[in-house]
Amino acid sequence: MSTDPAGASAPGTTAGPGEPPSEHRPDPSEAPTWPEEFAARYRAAGWWRGETFGEMLSERANAHPDRIAVVDPTGGPDGGRRAWSYGELDRRADRMAAGLAARGIGRGDKVVVQLPNVAEFFEVVFALFRLGALPVFALPAHRKSEIVYFCSFTEAVAYVIPAVHDGFDYRELAATARAEVPTLKHVFVSGGDAGEFDSLAEVPAEPAFLPEPAPHDLAFLQLSGGSTGVPKLIPRTHDDYIYSLRGSNEICAVDEHSVYLCVLPAAHNFPLSSPGSLGTLYAGGRVVLCPSPVPDEAFRLIESEGVTITGVVPPLALVWTEAAPRSAYNLNSLSVLLVGGAKFSEETARRVRPALGCTLQQVFGMAEGLVNYTRLDDPNETVVTTQGRPISPDDEIRVVDDEDNDLPVGEAGHLLTRGPYTIRGYWKAPEHNARSFTEDGFYRTGDIVRLTPTGHLIVEGRAKDQINRGGEKIAAEEVENHILAHPAVHDANVVAEPDPYLGERTCAYVILRPGADPLRAPAVKKFVRERGLAAYKVPDRVVFVDAFPKTGVGKVSKKDLRAAAPAPTA
Repeated sequence: MSTDPAGASAPGTTAGPGEPPSEHRPDPSEAPTWPEEFAARYRAAGWWRGETFGEMLSERANAHPDRIAVVDPTGGPDGGRRAWSYGELDRRADRMAAGLAARGIGRGDKVVVQLPNVAEFFEVVFALFRLGALPVFALPAHRKSEIVYFCSFTEAVAYVIPAVHDGFDYRELAATARAEVPTLKHVFVSGGDAGEFDSLAEVPAEPAFLPEPAPHDLAFLQLSGGSTGVPKLIPRTHDDYIYSLRGSNEICAVDEHSVYLCVLPAAHNFPLSSPGSLGTLYAGGRVVLCPSPVPDEAFRLIESEGVTITGVVPPLALVWTEAAPRSAYNLNSLSVLLVGGAKFSEETARRVRPALGCTLQQVFGMAEGLVNYTRLDDPNETVVTTQGRPISPDDEIRVVDDEDNDLPVGEAGHLLTRGPYTIRGYWKAPEHNARSFTEDGFYRTGDIVRLTPTGHLIVEGRAKDQINRGGEKIAAEEVENHILAHPAVHDANVVAEPDPYLGERTCAYVILRPGADPLRAPAVKKFVRERGLAAYKVPDRVVFVDAFPKTGVGKVSKKDLRAAAPAPTA
């Protein structure tokens, strides 16, 4: 059901012709939404066009039913390649929606989806979009603490899992969740023996009429990238998220000829929307699911599927740039490598084009909304030294000091933002929302940034990554860049550790390149000092490690690195 953008009714107003009644709209006490004056502005500007995900897929299927939408290289009956056309994906989503509805799952119900990179992920989420049920996107790496919390907090009625993935049996996790969460009535298992639960393959039923949700309805609950506690839940609507897809496609030149390799976990915001799998499907392109991000697997698929664009996090980009020059695979089809999810250091950014032969596009964004890209026609220095500029002309950016005073261009401060695809509050989190959003609706991102005269952002790091060494503020990323310039260094991360006199001091964790000559801590300190780094910024401690702790999506977990720091001693 499409509506004219100028005439579409906004959240909290009387339903327009053909729209569901207002009680289906987000409850502001659960999911704070945009004030009407902003919603009207975004519709009038054409950012919100009255589209839903269910309609999006149907329109693509009607326009080109036989074009391949999704390739699952290991999902066939014999473990081989399978490919679903737009027509088949559309039919599968219809049948899955009918089957879920027959089991009592409907509009507003929450369904925790924890699937790896398999085609069923899209079958399930598009079915839920059509029902108006809300997927709660979990990552394959989540375990009991997170899953039980997601199911309990959202009062989820269903949970979708693989039987076994990467050696972990999700059926045992599901049994625990069902025993602890009274609302969890259904567990659906994809692939393998479902055991005591329902097989996902047996759910689909003959399609039946199901009223589509409205464009301003919630589409799903995404997970925050917070570094403390369990993730907060981010409510995204059809209209706001689809606008971010459309804007990303325009900036990244994604069209019907694009082939996107989904390397990171499919449910994560970056590979979902920047421009990601959903952006590629919006454009009518092809999504290729990558079972593993290791170079041999990913490079093989780039060559065999003619991949044109993909997105990775900085640690993976570093691994790929090391492996590509020695790889026998032909990577010539790869036109653009998006790197985001965390700050990409200048030194490593400079390695991308020489190693992979493609254009680097930096992405700095958040599941809460704001996304910035370097542009394909930006000068190379801009691409390697900045994290891009916002998607939308209506993305409002403020860089402020600790008292929320606006800072001049070029000065580092806290990033605040609001816009047509940045949420106005987390799901059922009024106390946190009071801290994370200003009274006039700006989201406090937690990032320390500088704004350039061209409107590009340079990310100095997270506020918590800024080290206060006896009153001197040190940006971890600046020190990391100097260490990374050493020819023996593969990667480096700098964190604060407690100090009884200074309050905090710097600790640099360093991974050496394979085969590099041994390096000692004094040599690292001497190297960065000779590069002109101020004495107080030279790492107080250097620790050599074989690997960094990672988050579920493959980013370095600075929280775990900080936790590894020793307690202060007088």
